Amino acid sequence: MKPIFEQHISLQPFNTFGIDQSAQLFARFNTANQLSTWIKEGMLGEQELLVLGGGSNILLTNDFEGLVLKNEITGINFIKEDASHVWVEVGAGVNWHEFVLHCIDHNWAGVENLSLIPGTVGAAPMQNIGAYGVELKDVFDSLIAIQINTGAEVVFNKEECAFGYRESVFKNVVKGEFLITSVTFKLFKQPTFHLDYGAIRETLASMKIEPTIRSISDAVIAIRRSKLPDPAVIGNAGSFFKNPVVNKSIVAGLKETYPAMPTYPVNEDTVKVPAGWLIEKCGWKGYRKGDIGVHQHQALVLVNYGGGKGNELYKLALAIQASVEHQFGIFINTEVNIVGRGS
Repeated sequence: MKPIFEQHISLQPFNTFGIDQSAQLFARFNTANQLSTWIKEGMLGEQELLVLGGGSNILLTNDFEGLVLKNEITGINFIKEDASHVWVEVGAGVNWHEFVLHCIDHNWAGVENLSLIPGTVGAAPMQNIGAYGVELKDVFDSLIAIQINTGAEVVFNKEECAFGYRESVFKNVVKGEFLITSVTFKLFKQPTFHLDYGAIRETLASMKIEPTIRSISDAVIAIRRSKLPDPAVIGNAGSFFKNPVVNKSIVAGLKETYPAMPTYPVNEDTVKVPAGWLIEKCGWKGYRKGDIGVHQHQALVLVNYGGGKGNELYKLALAIQASVEHQFGIFINTEVNIVGRGS
């Protein structure tokens, strides 16, 4: 089946920032074989490609003068099990939180701390999503991706994905070369609870319930909803910046001026500093200019109140980066993928 190309389509419904930029061409695919055939038979042409899942980790700063492919591969399929684990293959177009809820319903542990993270399963390994002491790599087995130049199907194991903090091989070494079509997870039959990051333990206590994978998920959902805006109400892409990893000697000097600066150990030489704390100390929390700004409850989140432009948000991000670097000598990298770059 040949691709159905739509022309000059607004991408506003397909990105959680709600930015109204258009795509010159737009097509949807729902199987890996379909996409592979299109590529092998030259049906997609030579234009630049942009792949969209849930659109929760992008900022569009210009119209896209190429082909946008919407990944709509679904399916959650049990593969195998042993005494301790269950292996499940999930289509890249499956909503991440719906997958988490499916795991909880089947008593498969490991992803409950990752509840309510926006986006699709296919986007999750690209940035090694993480929250509340758990990262995707902790439950990852392998993934299947289509090589965009050839249409060939390639399997990546955990080592080949080169996961790091909000990083993977797909964000650097092979960026733009592969399109993820499914992810296989190795989940746990017996849970190991992660309660000490954030306010999970305190939230469970306030709810007067014992930790289970479902109650932890409920606690995480409650915490996230109390801090983060709903993209259906206020356009946003969640955390816009990564928490910087800084040498301990630099932090020691900063703590002479900022003794309350929170830090989290990474290894013997480095610590992680919350980017939200740095941004808030620079006075950005709650900032608003026209239809864009910084969320009033979470300084990590840039927001579009409606009608905001991607270019405006990009310029705001640059101003925040410069401000933090000037005050603390620390550069904070963006977590969101900026498409087109503002001018």
